[in-house]
Amino acid sequence: MTLVLRPPCINLQNPSPAKVISGLIKVKSRNSLLANSAAFLLGLIGSAASVAAPVLEEVVVTAQLRAQSLQDVPVSVNAVSGDKLFEAGIEKVEDLQAYIPNLTMSETGIGTNIYVRGIGSGINQGFEQSVGLYFDGVSYGRAQLSRAPFMDLARVEVLRGPQNILYGKSSIAGALSLISRRPGEEFEGLVSLTVEPNEKERVYDLVLSGPITDSFGVRLASRVKTTEGYIENLTLDRNEPQRREETVRLVFDWAAADNIQAMLKVEQSDFNVKGRQIEIINDQESVSTTPGFTGNTYAEILDETTIGTFSVDSDSSVLNNTLDFKRSSNGDESNNNIGAYILNVEMNAGEHTFTSISAYLEYDFQEVCDCDFTGADLFTVDLLEDYSQFSQELRWVSPAGGRFEYIGGLYYQTSDLKFFDSINVRTDTIPDLINLADAAGAGERGELFDGIGDAGDELRDFGTPRNFTTEAELYTAFLQSTMKMSDNLRLTLGGRFSYEKKEGSRSLDYSFLSTGESRPIGEVDTAAAVSFKAERHDLSGSFSENSFSPSINLQWYIGDARMAYATLTKGFKAGGFDARSNASPELEEIRPLQNPNRTLTIQGSFQFDREEAVSFELGTKSSFFDGRLELNVAAFMTKYDDLQVSIFDGTLGFNVGNAAAAVTTGIELDGRFAATEHLFIGYALALLDFEFQDYTNGQCYQDRVNAGNGLSNNAPPPDSFGADGTPFCDYDGESNQYVADYSGNLTFAYNRMVNDALEFRGNLDFVFTDDYNPTQNLDPTQVQDGFVKEC
Repeated sequence: MTLVLRPPCINLQNPSPAKVISGLIKVKSRNSLLANSAAFLLGLIGSAASVAAPVLEEVVVTAQLRAQSLQDVPVSVNAVSGDKLFEAGIEKVEDLQAYIPNLTMSETGIGTNIYVRGIGSGINQGFEQSVGLYFDGVSYGRAQLSRAPFMDLARVEVLRGPQNILYGKSSIAGALSLISRRPGEEFEGLVSLTVEPNEKERVYDLVLSGPITDSFGVRLASRVKTTEGYIENLTLDRNEPQRREETVRLVFDWAAADNIQAMLKVEQSDFNVKGRQIEIINDQESVSTTPGFTGNTYAEILDETTIGTFSVDSDSSVLNNTLDFKRSSNGDESNNNIGAYILNVEMNAGEHTFTSISAYLEYDFQEVCDCDFTGADLFTVDLLEDYSQFSQELRWVSPAGGRFEYIGGLYYQTSDLKFFDSINVRTDTIPDLINLADAAGAGERGELFDGIGDAGDELRDFGTPRNFTTEAELYTAFLQSTMKMSDNLRLTLGGRFSYEKKEGSRSLDYSFLSTGESRPIGEVDTAAAVSFKAERHDLSGSFSENSFSPSINLQWYIGDARMAYATLTKGFKAGGFDARSNASPELEEIRPLQNPNRTLTIQGSFQFDREEAVSFELGTKSSFFDGRLELNVAAFMTKYDDLQVSIFDGTLGFNVGNAAAAVTTGIELDGRFAATEHLFIGYALALLDFEFQDYTNGQCYQDRVNAGNGLSNNAPPPDSFGADGTPFCDYDGESNQYVADYSGNLTFAYNRMVNDALEFRGNLDFVFTDDYNPTQNLDPTQVQDGFVKEC
């Protein structure tokens, strides 16, 4: 039996209380820090009397597709063991970021962000991810998959920096590799219950594993998790997000012959969420030209504002706009289903290993987003996504230790994505507000609506069904070769050639929600253009591209306890099609039928090109004091060109283009120290500097937009305006979202055998970060202050 105290830790974006585990029955409590600290101190006192020589266990990883000691891998990589994942309550990527400096993940209302060293893909379903996620060697490239829970893992490896040779051409910022546990040679089982009273969380884990015959083994892992959340929804009088997860995994391991090993993994995961961990924390006075709005905050307008004969009288919960774990919302929902089927066959020919990985991956999700993020009856957004992927990899790995080593292979992948979303106006609030603006002649809106009558009436019972599809085929060949130039010097050359072709389409229409029928062309087109910067369109396109990613690495062993390396690599991230723009890329003039002398110019986007990165990294991996202390340091500089940026259009659309360059530099330090036979200390620190270059059309935060309209003196006006009047701000020299000057963690782990059947473990973790801005437009009012958390 293992006795583990799991301390409370608060996630960077998900500040929920954490857990205490006791044996196989686990109970969470906010008071666990006291118990954990006491256990840690008792362990520290007991360890002082220890005279046995402490030893650091070797960490073996497969970051370079072969088993190696972590200290021999010439990459900035962090590895988290399955035991640590279990004991720390790390159940998805969002939880992992607390233990990996320079890794950030957050869920927004309509997308997911994953960033490494300040680089990520932003919010757009047309993007491939800059940070590749790989599960048992299979690419999980879609952003939604990073929200999925994981369990029963052998380890997680996080590789920072471009990983384009062995992990595919689009892993331009880094790669996360998850490795499942496989059946062992002995029978083992786990039955676990986790209870957290405050969130009313229950986690049921079941693991059964062992040999069926001398050559065949099976491992079953299952988890059911329910939680009621830690954010209070004042509108609906419930806690959120309410989450239910059901995951089942079967792993079959078969020694088909003396030199052939086959592994089949079948996994099904469903996770459904009601509500979100999103709340409004800032609300400013309106600077609208509509009479009666100016001087009131947005919440005050929604709460009880009467102009003429129209009254906005929403639930009073909209007035809550401070950071207090309370929100106002009419309800959000997300239902996700994932299926994965992976066949891995390894054949040994002498000391060479040939591997075949065949995989089929599919998922779908349906979401309802209350995307006005208030309890007012304004509008909702429906989102549906259906994705399927087949991949086949053939890999050859030469024996290690000789003068020449090789890793080479071929990779094929085909994928099919279908995405749908729609802005839905089911109530009269927005139409009535537009009529007010029309009657008041409020700026450009009033001029455009002049002569139409009650323009807001065009948006009653209104929907914007948008359909997006992408089909892609990818063919790649890669080779990484290492030559032992001397006993202490190794040279590695690598390259990956890729050919990819894509087809994409996007259409947007206007419909009656009650019937689903398309609306006739007319004044509704003007109302939608003014209110949502949208136009009806039907676009399609195709393209193909070649890319070659080279890499050169030099390793120098300095004695038996130190290795230094230098790496120069170039990577690519594929181009694609914009799924979220509300308009076509052509500049369009919308003319009201009853007022043709007035025009509104709008412009969207559709196809975007690939981005490129060139990275240089210097590092050392060292061991001191006869193996008691490890210290790993990496210094890096990466230059990104033609960055794929997704710019919010101010309503609910995102326009994508290749609009920026950036340089990210920094130092990453990590290691372990065996203080005594029973006390181990782990540490990690990352220093990061990010700077945009040649990025003149960045998204402006609201005060600068207002300044451009002559409605605010609190901020400088935009630096430029697009052809359709969109305000742009120059980001040259600015940082990026989620970039902290420094971040890191410090871990104290104590373990001791109480008797032959009982082991005691105690952990105390400190997670810290400097200030950072979580917003895409770098709004200075939204800066997250630095903090230190005890876990």
